[in-house]
Amino acid sequence: MEDSVVHQILASLKNGEISHYEVEKEQFLSFRKVLVNSEDFKHFRGTAQHGGRVVYEYTEEPRS
Repeated sequence: MEDSVVHQILASLKNGEISHYEVEKEQFLSFRKVLVNSEDFKHFRGTAQHGGRVVYEYTEEPRS
């Protein structure tokens, strides 16, 4: 997954344009690489699903 696509997805989550985004197992490492380098990383919550998928949501309160 291209870094620019991940940045667009993260911005859409942050702005409330989308409520969640599902990342497939094959895309996880490239998605996470961009996510952990974002300044508001702790506002994103990932929930593991069956088959290696992760559903990401943006939260107003950062996690600790």
